[in-house]
Amino acid sequence: MTSSPVRVLLVDDQALFREALATLLGVRDDVVVVGEAGDGEEALRRVAELAPEVVLMDLRMPVLDGVGATRRLHVEHPGVRVIALTTFDDDEDVFAALRAGAVGYLLKDVPSARLVEAVLTAAAGGSVLDPSVAAKVVARVARLPADEPVPRAQPLVVPLSEREADVLRLLADGRSNREIARTLHLAEGTVKNHVTNVLGKLGARDRTQAALRARALDLL
Repeated sequence: MTSSPVRVLLVDDQALFREALATLLGVRDDVVVVGEAGDGEEALRRVAELAPEVVLMDLRMPVLDGVGATRRLHVEHPGVRVIALTTFDDDEDVFAALRAGAVGYLLKDVPSARLVEAVLTAAAGGSVLDPSVAAKVVARVARLPADEPVPRAQPLVVPLSEREADVLRLLADGRSNREIARTLHLAEGTVKNHVTNVLGKLGARDRTQAALRARALDLL
């Protein structure tokens, strides 16, 4: 059975760039652009209306910038995957976007094939970083004190249900919500709810962090 194309929302304050991006993605069978927004506030409204799976988010916009919009989307629509797509890769923008909940960070000169790959990867539960951004993240980690003690993981205040544990194991294997739904014979909306509950109980902001914390707690 052929899977449905990934639903994408384009958010950028430059209409010409949005138009070019929509044209570029429009030739693909595995991606469909469901809408556009010119600022962060409009993006929040459009996400609620159109239920995209992935948002390509510019960072520097009027009304509400991309970092603020990403932070609110992460809280209000935790299942939506945000990829920052911007001209800038300075440390402040990079780490602010990632802390806000973005699962990817790409520059606007990214090749079209790489952009499509990033969208599909994000929809499947993965993360993607521009090479220059990945280098910054590695450098930041390398500066952390090597001898800093790792705090002992605390048990969950609210334990996972048996079904949530099943979802967690598949999530940690990198499965998308659609793949988890097929494996467990559940509706995709039900899986999204389980993922949200798992993230909340683990205190994780995304799937990668959830998997790391689950391993620390010997849940996997």
